[in-house]
Amino acid sequence: MAFDIEMVKKVYASFPERVEAAKKLLKKPLTLSEKILYAHLDEGVPTQEYKRGVSYVDFRPDRVAMQDATAQMALLQFMQAGKKTTAVPSSVHCDHLIQAKDGAGEDLEKANFTNQEVYDFLSTVSNKYGIGFWKPGAGIIHQVVLENYAFPGGMMIGTDSHTPNAGGLGMVAIGVGGADAVDVMADMPWELKFPKLIGVKLTGKLSGWLAPKDVILKVADILTVKGGTGAIVEYFGEGARALSATGRATICNMGAEIGATTSTFGFDENAAEYLRQTGRADVAELAEKVAPYLTGDDEVYANPEKYFDQVIEINLSELEPALNGPFTPDLRTPVSKLAEVAKENGWPLEMEAGLIGSCTNSSYEDITRAASIARQAVEKKLKIKSELFITPGSEQVRYTIERDGLTAEFENMGAVVLANACGPCIGQWDRESVKDGHKNSIVTSFNRNFAKRNDGNPNTYAFVASPEMVMCYSLSGRLDFNPLTDALVNEDGEKVMLDIPEGLVYPPKGFAVEDPGFQAPAEDGSKVEVVVKPNSDRLQLLTPFKEWNGKDIEGMKLLIKAKGKCTTDHISMAGPWLRFRGHLENISQNMLIGAVNYFNDQTNSVKDQLDGTYKAVPEAAKDYRDSGVGSIVVGDENYGEGSSREHAAMEPRFLGVKVVLVRSFARIHETNLKKQGVLALTFANKADYEKVLESDTIAVKGLMSFAPGKQLTVVLNHADGSVEEIPANHTYNANQIEWFKAGSALNLIRKLHNA
Repeated sequence: MAFDIEMVKKVYASFPERVEAAKKLLKKPLTLSEKILYAHLDEGVPTQEYKRGVSYVDFRPDRVAMQDATAQMALLQFMQAGKKTTAVPSSVHCDHLIQAKDGAGEDLEKANFTNQEVYDFLSTVSNKYGIGFWKPGAGIIHQVVLENYAFPGGMMIGTDSHTPNAGGLGMVAIGVGGADAVDVMADMPWELKFPKLIGVKLTGKLSGWLAPKDVILKVADILTVKGGTGAIVEYFGEGARALSATGRATICNMGAEIGATTSTFGFDENAAEYLRQTGRADVAELAEKVAPYLTGDDEVYANPEKYFDQVIEINLSELEPALNGPFTPDLRTPVSKLAEVAKENGWPLEMEAGLIGSCTNSSYEDITRAASIARQAVEKKLKIKSELFITPGSEQVRYTIERDGLTAEFENMGAVVLANACGPCIGQWDRESVKDGHKNSIVTSFNRNFAKRNDGNPNTYAFVASPEMVMCYSLSGRLDFNPLTDALVNEDGEKVMLDIPEGLVYPPKGFAVEDPGFQAPAEDGSKVEVVVKPNSDRLQLLTPFKEWNGKDIEGMKLLIKAKGKCTTDHISMAGPWLRFRGHLENISQNMLIGAVNYFNDQTNSVKDQLDGTYKAVPEAAKDYRDSGVGSIVVGDENYGEGSSREHAAMEPRFLGVKVVLVRSFARIHETNLKKQGVLALTFANKADYEKVLESDTIAVKGLMSFAPGKQLTVVLNHADGSVEEIPANHTYNANQIEWFKAGSALNLIRKLHNA
């Protein structure tokens, strides 16, 4: 039986009534996305229409999921909310802190020793507050959620940007910061600007070397890293219906790379079968009873241009396998052109590592397709030319592939099977071979490939592809190879071609697992003690941020003017810094150390206006804060894209940053800044970015009359005595302005609870 089955029953019981009310209200057929959104309004049965991309709406998500790196700060905040238990079913998954190096057994043993304090904290705090706890080794959050918690038509938020993975089972699943999770767990409505809708019509059918990953690689090519911002991407058509649930999850997962709020597919027999195969026949049966409400209306899919804000059509029969990258997940090169393009751009042709797994591609289906090539390699006497690492997505997948002999097939060809964790995908890769910083190429089945993302080396050229393409390039060892047309030379000197991979969506003997790694919470958590040592360097209890003083912000010094791409990885790096995710003071030492300073084209080198010297960004920020001087960060387009990590917003707040002023924001990061009480502004005229000078002292005027839709004024006091005033926009609504005034959203929650 499924987890939280009574909650699922409750959702489906009210679903038809709410959808019918929305259809009557809007006077039109509905997309799946609209059905789920209107069925989860805080008000219950819909009584008003909301404008896409304009209206701020309060929702009631069904559940919350947190991974260990972000759960620490989320739960430290939740502990301040004064609640006895979470208001909705919630779970914590220990997948981010396991470093990949030697293989599953050794790496997991080391992680348990190194991170014991953090795991003990997460285990006890989960036990106390009624949260399901998935132990280290249980699997990657999104694969575990897909196997156990995701259900068609549900709404979920998760403290990880790839939470949309659950869209593979027809959820609206959205990545958020930890403060948003605290809202929902504390029984507060969750606020989101009503998304725009992008429809992707898939015609034809995948065949041959093509995989679901190739669909999202193409979509990323079309929409770029910010083309989906503020929108839900809804897939439909004959091509969509032919995809397995895990194939759909792959596509939804990597939708985070186009900035989409989330992505989703309608419920059908493929979704129902996945539920049955993973032990949730009860959910499948419930969903089938309300099936028409769990997909878009026929009229919508017949005339999508009338109902979506944007429509993309992709013929899967005409698609070609591709690799996206390097350094950005939206730069697509079909395999037939890769050799030519790589040579033109000076990309390293020799490939040093192939990596299969991550939350994007670690299902049983993915592993079997890759294993079919491993089998061929042994039969055809081919040796891998690069390192090759395989990561199962969950203990259930790992146990099943070992039982079915697939693990042995990988090991027979020289691959290393890693722990069921994120590992290299999020920078948890102790890769000795690149400590010298040399140029090299890797091909992964991951989702994100920004510079230094996987191994900390800025000269690693990372390309994203399907698992089967990773296998092929690992066997060739070079990028100037096309597995569809080129032969490989085996140990006997013979030229051999690789056959098209074959995979199985489900194990013939069914899924199996001895210990899935789940810990149910205590029936009564009131007697459970959560201990945080005062001298710990891993965990630190939080002190509430100060309230707004009721005045305009004066005398801020420019901390940094970030140039070009500035993701949350640049603002708060992962990798070795993950160990400090529960200690705000310690992790703040990585704030913006990856951002490029506009004035000297260097990273982690900014002018401290108090003494005129150049120093590390966190050091300069601390100098300003400790001297009673506020600071401001200025950024470029799509500032804060990438991971949902709220540390990228908490660190500036902790180090005295009052304002972040940019050309445009990525959605999650803008919300995170608002939640933490940092004033998030955009240039009304994007060219005004150029007016900000290195030695500026800056003020923000108009805060005494701070109101939705009303511009604020930024005053630039230049070092030569001249002054410029520029208008700044914001997207704060009335409730968010109260967050700012209270000093943070959490301060407001605590006030309301204590009132």
